[in-house]
Amino acid sequence: MKKIIVVVTLAALFYSCSFNKAFLQPTVFPQNITFAKQPTSKKNDTLVVLFSGATHQPTFTINRKDTLKMNYTIESVNFKSADGNILNGWFLKPKNAKAKITILHLHGNAGCLLDQYRAIAPLVKDTFQIFMFDYSGFGFSNGKPTRKNVLIDANSALDYLESRADVKNTKIVIYGQSLGGNLAPVLASERQNEIDGLVTEGAFSSHKDIAAHEVPILGRLFVKQGYSAKKAIRNFHKPYLLIHSREDKTVPFYMSKIIFKNANEPKEFYAIDKCHICGPTYYADSISIKIKNMLANGK
Repeated sequence: MKKIIVVVTLAALFYSCSFNKAFLQPTVFPQNITFAKQPTSKKNDTLVVLFSGATHQPTFTINRKDTLKMNYTIESVNFKSADGNILNGWFLKPKNAKAKITILHLHGNAGCLLDQYRAIAPLVKDTFQIFMFDYSGFGFSNGKPTRKNVLIDANSALDYLESRADVKNTKIVIYGQSLGGNLAPVLASERQNEIDGLVTEGAFSSHKDIAAHEVPILGRLFVKQGYSAKKAIRNFHKPYLLIHSREDKTVPFYMSKIIFKNANEPKEFYAIDKCHICGPTYYADSISIKIKNMLANGK
């Protein structure tokens, strides 16, 4: 009997560690890396991103020859998280307009800025500017990738954002996607007096909920709950826009319904199509309008 108990306990620990580690799957860059490659839609072209300086300032090129033309600038910065880790962030600004709305972007559970910027960059136009960053242990950011650190990092990113002169006199919106969508209501509810609105896209309702979706019974049993969107959103009382694709194959559509049910007014549910967190890629104009209306009509 004792042997059975030991085996079951060890199995539980193994599955628990495996499930909890699965939430964060970062791409890590060595501090001395000078470039990274990405495929493009054109057969013979490769996007080569060159990194320079202490902040790893990115320059996007085609085949290391022609600089990629963008309608926005990217300023790479380093800032300190409250736990002492040095984090890397990108500040995206429109080239031909002065921003009136600043978006703090909280990205998903995998990759790094070099992957994740594509999911939000289409919103950089007109009056929007975006600050996005890598959590501890992602990309060039120091530290360990843990759920605890992710929340600390998000708070520190908002602190940094508020310290910038080019953010003062703009409205601040937190926009979380996927794992960042579960995190965003937590940050927003804790700091709602400092922000003007919240957007989540493709968010899961809680860590246990998404674990149970992936692995029924065992997922809910072995995953630690911690913070969750469906609980945190109950304490948020500023304007809220929820976005989720009906075709999402990563986070089930019904989870956003759970979050939305727990949310306070004023709120709006924007059901879209296409892939997971592809809203800005295919619906940038309508999302921009909805954010502006949310801020204009919010209480």
